[in-house]
Amino acid sequence: MTDELLALGLSEHGLVSHGEHIALDAEASRCFSLLQQDARASGLNIVAASGFRSYASQLSIFNAKWRGDRPVLDDTDRPLSRENYSEEQWLHRILRFSALPGTSRHHWGTDLDVFDPTLLPQGRNLALTPSEYSETGCFASLTRWLDHAIADGHSHGFQRPYDVDRGGVSIEPWHLSYLPRAEQLRLHQSPYALRELWDRLPDLRPQGYEVVSPCLDEIFARYVL
Repeated sequence: MTDELLALGLSEHGLVSHGEHIALDAEASRCFSLLQQDARASGLNIVAASGFRSYASQLSIFNAKWRGDRPVLDDTDRPLSRENYSEEQWLHRILRFSALPGTSRHHWGTDLDVFDPTLLPQGRNLALTPSEYSETGCFASLTRWLDHAIADGHSHGFQRPYDVDRGGVSIEPWHLSYLPRAEQLRLHQSPYALRELWDRLPDLRPQGYEVVSPCLDEIFARYVL
Protein backbone atom coordinates (compact mmCIF):
# COMPACT_ATOMS: atom_id res chain seq x y z
CA MET A 1 0.00 0.00 0.00
CA THR A 2 2.93 2.37 0.60
CA ASP A 3 3.78 2.78 -3.07
CA GLU A 4 0.10 3.30 -3.94
CA LEU A 5 -0.07 6.21 -1.49
CA LEU A 6 3.28 7.60 -2.64
CA ALA A 7 2.16 7.52 -6.26
CA LEU A 8 -0.78 9.81 -5.49
CA GLY A 9 1.15 12.18 -3.25
CA LEU A 10 -0.55 10.95 -0.09
CA SER A 11 2.56 9.76 1.75
CA GLU A 12 6.03 11.12 2.54
CA HIS A 13 7.51 7.71 3.28
CA GLY A 14 11.16 7.43 2.26
CA LEU A 15 11.69 11.14 1.68
CA VAL A 16 14.71 13.04 2.94
CA SER A 17 15.59 16.72 3.08
CA HIS A 18 17.72 17.98 0.21
CA GLY A 19 18.49 21.57 1.02
CA GLU A 20 16.07 24.19 2.26
CA HIS A 21 12.37 23.39 1.68
CA ILE A 22 13.17 20.52 -0.75
CA ALA A 23 12.31 16.87 -0.08
CA LEU A 24 13.32 13.99 -2.33
CA ASP A 25 13.28 10.22 -2.38
CA ALA A 26 16.42 9.13 -0.53
CA GLU A 27 18.07 7.46 -3.52
CA ALA A 28 17.06 10.30 -5.86
CA SER A 29 18.61 12.74 -3.40
CA ARG A 30 21.89 10.81 -3.31
CA CYS A 31 22.10 10.67 -7.10
CA PHE A 32 21.14 14.33 -7.49
CA SER A 33 24.06 15.21 -5.19
CA LEU A 34 26.35 13.38 -7.62
CA LEU A 35 24.85 15.30 -10.54
CA GLN A 36 25.42 18.54 -8.65
CA GLN A 37 29.07 17.62 -8.06
CA ASP A 38 29.56 16.98 -11.78
CA ALA A 39 27.93 20.30 -12.61
CA ARG A 40 30.15 22.19 -10.18
CA ALA A 41 33.19 20.68 -11.86
CA SER A 42 31.92 22.28 -15.07
CA GLY A 43 31.29 25.66 -13.44
CA LEU A 44 27.54 25.29 -12.96
CA ASN A 45 25.53 25.43 -9.75
CA ILE A 46 22.47 23.23 -10.22
CA VAL A 47 19.88 23.52 -7.45
CA ALA A 48 16.31 22.33 -7.08
CA ALA A 49 13.49 24.84 -7.25
CA SER A 50 11.03 22.15 -6.21
CA GLY A 51 11.01 18.45 -5.44
CA PHE A 52 8.33 16.45 -3.67
CA ARG A 53 4.89 18.01 -3.91
CA SER A 54 1.99 16.51 -1.98
CA TYR A 55 -1.48 15.89 -3.34
CA ALA A 56 -2.73 18.79 -1.21
CA SER A 57 -0.13 21.17 -2.65
CA GLN A 58 -0.90 20.14 -6.23
CA LEU A 59 -4.62 20.47 -5.53
CA SER A 60 -4.07 24.03 -4.30
CA ILE A 61 -2.13 24.93 -7.47
CA PHE A 62 -4.71 23.37 -9.76
CA ASN A 63 -7.69 24.94 -8.00
CA ALA A 64 -6.09 28.41 -8.07
CA LYS A 65 -5.52 28.09 -11.81
CA TRP A 66 -9.03 26.76 -12.36
CA ARG A 67 -10.46 29.85 -10.66
CA GLY A 68 -8.11 32.16 -12.54
CA ASP A 69 -6.41 33.25 -9.30
CA ARG A 70 -3.04 31.98 -10.52
CA PRO A 71 -1.61 32.68 -14.00
CA VAL A 72 -2.25 30.19 -16.79
CA LEU A 73 0.15 30.78 -19.67
CA ASP A 74 0.13 30.07 -23.37
CA ASP A 75 3.10 28.54 -25.18
CA THR A 76 4.80 31.94 -25.50
CA ASP A 77 4.65 32.64 -21.74
CA ARG A 78 1.72 35.08 -22.04
CA PRO A 79 -1.05 34.93 -19.39
CA LEU A 80 -4.47 33.82 -20.63
CA SER A 81 -7.87 35.22 -19.67
CA ARG A 82 -10.27 32.74 -18.06
CA GLU A 83 -13.34 34.28 -19.68
CA ASN A 84 -12.04 33.53 -23.19
CA TYR A 85 -12.26 29.76 -22.75
CA SER A 86 -14.90 27.14 -22.14
CA GLU A 87 -14.42 25.03 -19.02
CA GLU A 88 -13.04 22.09 -21.01
CA GLN A 89 -10.69 24.35 -22.97
CA TRP A 90 -9.50 25.93 -19.73
CA LEU A 91 -8.82 22.49 -18.27
CA HIS A 92 -6.53 21.64 -21.17
CA ARG A 93 -4.75 24.99 -20.95
CA ILE A 94 -4.00 24.28 -17.26
CA LEU A 95 -2.80 20.74 -17.98
CA ARG A 96 -0.35 22.03 -20.56
CA PHE A 97 1.91 23.19 -17.69
CA SER A 98 0.35 21.93 -14.43
CA ALA A 99 -0.65 18.39 -13.56
CA LEU A 100 -4.00 17.30 -12.24
CA PRO A 101 -3.59 16.38 -8.54
CA GLY A 102 -2.95 12.68 -8.25
CA THR A 103 -1.10 12.57 -11.58
CA SER A 104 1.96 14.73 -10.90
CA ARG A 105 5.40 13.16 -11.07
CA HIS A 106 6.36 15.52 -8.24
CA HIS A 107 4.24 13.36 -5.90
CA TRP A 108 6.96 10.70 -5.95
CA GLY A 109 9.99 12.59 -4.65
CA THR A 110 11.86 11.38 -7.73
CA ASP A 111 11.25 14.48 -9.84
CA LEU A 112 12.57 17.99 -9.45
CA ASP A 113 12.74 21.31 -11.26
CA VAL A 114 16.30 22.61 -11.57
CA PHE A 115 17.99 25.91 -12.31
CA ASP A 116 21.25 27.74 -11.70
CA PRO A 117 20.73 30.81 -9.48
CA THR A 118 24.05 32.30 -10.59
CA LEU A 119 22.72 32.55 -14.16
CA LEU A 120 19.47 34.29 -13.21
CA PRO A 121 19.67 38.01 -14.08
CA GLN A 122 19.76 40.30 -11.06
CA GLY A 123 16.32 41.38 -9.92
CA ARG A 124 14.53 38.73 -11.93
CA ASN A 125 12.47 35.95 -10.38
CA LEU A 126 12.61 32.38 -11.60
CA ALA A 127 9.61 31.65 -13.82
CA LEU A 128 10.35 28.10 -15.07
CA THR A 129 9.28 28.89 -18.63
CA PRO A 130 10.68 27.36 -21.85
CA SER A 131 12.12 30.71 -22.94
CA GLU A 132 14.47 30.78 -19.91
CA TYR A 133 16.01 27.47 -21.03
CA SER A 134 16.10 28.18 -24.77
CA GLU A 135 19.27 28.88 -26.77
CA THR A 136 18.86 32.58 -26.02
CA GLY A 137 17.59 32.19 -22.44
CA CYS A 138 19.49 32.83 -19.24
CA PHE A 139 19.84 29.08 -18.54
CA ALA A 140 21.05 28.13 -22.03
CA SER A 141 24.39 26.84 -20.70
CA LEU A 142 22.60 24.69 -18.11
CA THR A 143 20.37 23.24 -20.82
CA ARG A 144 23.38 22.36 -22.97
CA TRP A 145 25.21 20.76 -20.06
CA LEU A 146 22.20 18.60 -19.15
CA ASP A 147 21.71 17.67 -22.81
CA HIS A 148 25.25 16.29 -22.94
CA ALA A 149 25.10 14.59 -19.53
CA ILE A 150 21.91 12.74 -20.43
CA ALA A 151 23.01 11.86 -23.96
CA ASP A 152 26.36 10.52 -22.70
CA GLY A 153 24.76 8.44 -19.94
CA HIS A 154 26.38 10.51 -17.19
CA SER A 155 23.21 11.86 -15.57
CA HIS A 156 23.16 9.39 -12.63
CA GLY A 157 19.73 8.00 -13.57
CA PHE A 158 18.05 11.32 -14.29
CA GLN A 159 16.19 11.91 -17.53
CA ARG A 160 13.83 14.55 -18.90
CA PRO A 161 10.29 13.09 -19.15
CA TYR A 162 9.09 16.19 -20.99
CA ASP A 163 11.92 16.43 -23.49
CA VAL A 164 9.65 16.80 -26.54
CA ASP A 165 6.14 18.09 -27.14
CA ARG A 166 3.91 15.05 -27.53
CA GLY A 167 0.75 17.12 -27.85
CA GLY A 168 0.03 17.19 -24.13
CA VAL A 169 2.44 18.62 -21.57
CA SER A 170 4.71 21.37 -22.86
CA ILE A 171 8.44 20.80 -23.15
CA GLU A 172 10.00 21.26 -19.70
CA PRO A 173 13.80 21.32 -19.94
CA TRP A 174 14.02 22.12 -16.23
CA HIS A 175 12.22 18.94 -15.14
CA LEU A 176 14.40 15.97 -14.19
CA SER A 177 13.19 12.54 -13.14
CA TYR A 178 15.13 9.82 -11.36
CA LEU A 179 13.86 6.99 -13.53
CA PRO A 180 14.91 3.89 -11.53
CA ARG A 181 12.38 4.79 -8.82
CA ALA A 182 9.96 6.88 -10.89
CA GLU A 183 9.18 3.99 -13.21
CA GLN A 184 8.13 1.86 -10.23
CA LEU A 185 5.74 4.50 -8.87
CA ARG A 186 4.30 5.39 -12.26
CA LEU A 187 2.65 1.93 -12.31
CA HIS A 188 0.40 2.97 -9.42
CA GLN A 189 -1.04 6.09 -11.05
CA SER A 190 -4.18 5.33 -13.04
CA PRO A 191 -7.68 6.65 -13.72
CA TYR A 192 -9.02 3.81 -11.59
CA ALA A 193 -6.86 4.77 -8.58
CA LEU A 194 -7.86 8.41 -8.86
CA ARG A 195 -11.58 7.71 -9.25
CA GLU A 196 -11.43 5.39 -6.25
CA LEU A 197 -9.75 8.15 -4.21
CA TRP A 198 -12.36 10.75 -5.20
CA ASP A 199 -15.23 8.34 -4.45
CA ARG A 200 -13.81 7.58 -1.03
CA LEU A 201 -12.74 11.14 -0.16
CA PRO A 202 -14.89 13.66 -2.08
CA ASP A 203 -13.12 16.59 -0.37
CA LEU A 204 -10.04 15.75 -2.45
CA ARG A 205 -11.85 16.28 -5.73
CA PRO A 206 -10.43 19.21 -7.72
CA GLN A 207 -12.50 22.20 -8.65
CA GLY A 208 -14.06 21.58 -12.04
CA TYR A 209 -14.54 17.94 -11.05
CA GLU A 210 -17.68 17.70 -13.20
CA VAL A 211 -15.54 18.57 -16.23
CA VAL A 212 -12.46 16.61 -15.17
CA SER A 213 -14.13 13.31 -14.32
CA PRO A 214 -15.57 12.45 -17.76
CA CYS A 215 -12.22 13.36 -19.36
CA LEU A 216 -10.03 11.38 -16.97
CA ASP A 217 -9.07 8.58 -19.37
CA GLU A 218 -8.20 11.15 -22.04
CA ILE A 219 -6.19 13.16 -19.51
CA PHE A 220 -4.09 10.13 -18.62
CA ALA A 221 -3.55 9.21 -22.27
CA ARG A 222 -2.50 12.73 -23.23
CA TYR A 223 -0.84 14.29 -20.20
CA VAL A 224 0.39 11.58 -17.82
CA LEU A 225 3.83 10.13 -18.62
